[in-house]
Amino acid sequence: MSNDDRTTHVSPTTPPNAPPVDASGKPVNVVKRDLQDPDDDTRAIDETITPSSNRTKEQEVEDLNRKTAEIERKVADGN
Repeated sequence: MSNDDRTTHVSPTTPPNAPPVDASGKPVNVVKRDLQDPDDDTRAIDETITPSSNRTKEQEVEDLNRKTAEIERKVADGN
């Protein structure tokens, strides 16, 4: 039995970590392309998998802190 049957042939000119290219050979930013895709079927998964920036999370924390402080003021005032 030869190993030729089980060997995966890879083009010797394309390294395995090469960026993806289109048919004309131009690089393709697949992340940007996928995020711009209006397909709603995968939007929820994309938003779950794609991490948010720290700044976005910091803004959400600030908003929650403001809302919490507002509620605590209303409770303290008896409203």
